[in-house]
Amino acid sequence: MTSTQEIAITGMGVVSPIGIGAEPFWASLLAGRSGVRLFPWYDRDHDGLLLPFGGEVADFDAKQYVRPRKSLKVMSRDVQLAFAAADLACRDGGLHSGGIAPERLGVIFGADLMTCELPEMANAIRVCTVDGRFDSTRWAPAARAELYPLWLLKYLPNMLACHIGIAQNAHGPNNSLVLGEVSSLAAVMEASRVIARGQAYVMIVGGASSRIHPAMWTRGRCVPFSHRDDDPAAACRPFDARRDGLVYGEGAAAFLLESSAHAAARGATVLARILATASAFEPNPRRQPLEGRAIAASIRGALAHAQLTPPEIGHVNAHGVGTRHDDQIEAQAIRATLGDVPVTAPKSFFGNLGAGTGAVEMAASVLALQTGLVPPTLNYQDPDPACAVNVVHGEPLAATRPTALLLNHTPQGQAVAVVLAAADGMRV
Repeated sequence: MTSTQEIAITGMGVVSPIGIGAEPFWASLLAGRSGVRLFPWYDRDHDGLLLPFGGEVADFDAKQYVRPRKSLKVMSRDVQLAFAAADLACRDGGLHSGGIAPERLGVIFGADLMTCELPEMANAIRVCTVDGRFDSTRWAPAARAELYPLWLLKYLPNMLACHIGIAQNAHGPNNSLVLGEVSSLAAVMEASRVIARGQAYVMIVGGASSRIHPAMWTRGRCVPFSHRDDDPAAACRPFDARRDGLVYGEGAAAFLLESSAHAAARGATVLARILATASAFEPNPRRQPLEGRAIAASIRGALAHAQLTPPEIGHVNAHGVGTRHDDQIEAQAIRATLGDVPVTAPKSFFGNLGAGTGAVEMAASVLALQTGLVPPTLNYQDPDPACAVNVVHGEPLAATRPTALLLNHTPQGQAVAVVLAAADGMRV
C-alpha cells in the first residue's frame, strides 16, 4: 500500500571534494576518482600539521553562490558550503520560480563544531601572550579589540540554516541539529516529520562541515586517523583488512523535501522518495567500546517503518568510516539485520565530512536509484573476516532492487537510518 505521508525528494545540490554539482559528483563515483589528496598549501618542513591530507573542495568559489556578496564577511567555510549546496538544490527543484508561500517553506540543517580561522585569532592571541605564554586573564580586556565586531556570527552552528532561510525567503520552521556525523540524516528525519505534521509544504534540508582545519585535528588527537600520507587517495579503506584510520574532509549537500502530493500538484520532478527514518542510541556510561546495538536497532526500526523485509533492500549506504572498531561493529549489525545485502561506503572517496557526511552520502544513493547503479567502494582490496559484508568494489553494481538504506553513527552511540526508494520504484 502507499503511505499517506510519503516524502518526495525534488531537488538536490552537492558540494564535495569529488565534484560540485550532481553530475561531476556522480562521474567521480563511477570512475573511482578520489577527492583525498595532499593539501596544496601544506608545507611539510614548516607547518608541522598532524595530517597533511584530506578531502578538500578544491575549486570552490563562494562568490558564485552567495548573495549579497557582503554576507561573506559573516560566513565561515561551513556556512559557505551549506549556502552553495542549498542554492543548487533550490535551482534543481525549481524553487526559485516561486509558487510556495514563504511561511510554508522551512529549513533544517545539520551543523558541526566550527573552528576559527587562525589568521583571525593571531592578533588577539598575540596581545594576550606574555613572555611566550598565553595569559587568559588578558583575553576579555585586550583581545576583543582585535576581533571583527561580528566575528562570532561566523561560527554559530545555527548560521547555516539562518543564512539559507534568509536567502530563500523561507519563513517556515528553521532549525539546526548539531549531532556530529548523524546530523544530516537526523535533519532529514526531522524535516520529513515537519512535512508530515503539516507545518510546512517544502523543506530545505541537508548538512555541511569543514573538518580540514588544523584546530579540528588538534582537538581530535584521540581520533584514530589514517597516516597514509604517502598515498592519500588510498588512505580511507572502509571494511578493508588493512584500514588504519579515518580521513577528514569537507563538504555539503542539500535537498528539497515535500509530500508526494504537493510535488505532483506543482509539477515537480521527483528524484527519489523517503520511505522511512529511524534513530537509536546505545548508552555507554563506562566508556567501553560500542557494540553496534544502536546501528542494528535503527536498521530494524527503519525496516519496520517502511514495511520492508531485508531482501527488499537494494543496497546499504554504510557509514564506513575506515577505523578498525567502527567498521567492525557496523558490518556485524548490517550482516545480522540485512544478510548479504550489497554495501557501498562513499567515505572512501572523500573522507569523514562530519555533519555533512550523511547528506553527501545520501546524494550518492539518490543518484544510484536514478541510474540503477550502485557506486563502488574505493580501496577495498583485502576482505576482513571481522567485516563479513558484501562490499561493492572494483566496478559499479547493477542494482536489483529500487531501494537503499542509509546509515550513519557517532562515537557517542547515536545511529540514524533512512530508507529511500526510486521515484518510480517500490511503494509501500
